[in-house]
Amino acid sequence: MEFSSEEMSCHNNNSLYQALGIVVEEAKEGKARAKLSPKPAFCWPFEGQPHGGILFTLMDTTMAWAVLTGLEQGHNCATINLDIQYTKRAEGDILTCQAWVTHQATRIVYVRADILDGEGELTAAGQGAFKAIKAPLLSVQFKKTQFNHYNKGRINP
Repeated sequence: MEFSSEEMSCHNNNSLYQALGIVVEEAKEGKARAKLSPKPAFCWPFEGQPHGGILFTLMDTTMAWAVLTGLEQGHNCATINLDIQYTKRAEGDILTCQAWVTHQATRIVYVRADILDGEGELTAAGQGAFKAIKAPLLSVQFKKTQFNHYNKGRINP
């Protein structure tokens, strides 16, 4: 599945990514790259160091985008398992996650990822398994017409 720059922009504009400071920069050919600009509210219990759960979310998100690039239109993915190892304190203004598919079976896709700090040093490494499911991504049209309602707390079914 390929993503236009308009689709990437719309997906990057979701409330989760905005709240955490995540931007998916690239997703193609079984690879994805996303950046995190840690917000002070999520740097706890140490100032300047994002909580491990934020790094986990960055890795899960980036891995999912790598998986999506190998799926057909009308499909999505769900995390089955993600194992992460934190190798050093995550410090710096920008952290980069790089993910790549290592094996794709019929319905299960295996992925690895690294999170690097601003100096290019390994902060976390992980591996995961994702299930391909028949469920489309939210469309660009949905994003344009209803996204703001969700962000303002007005959920319209």
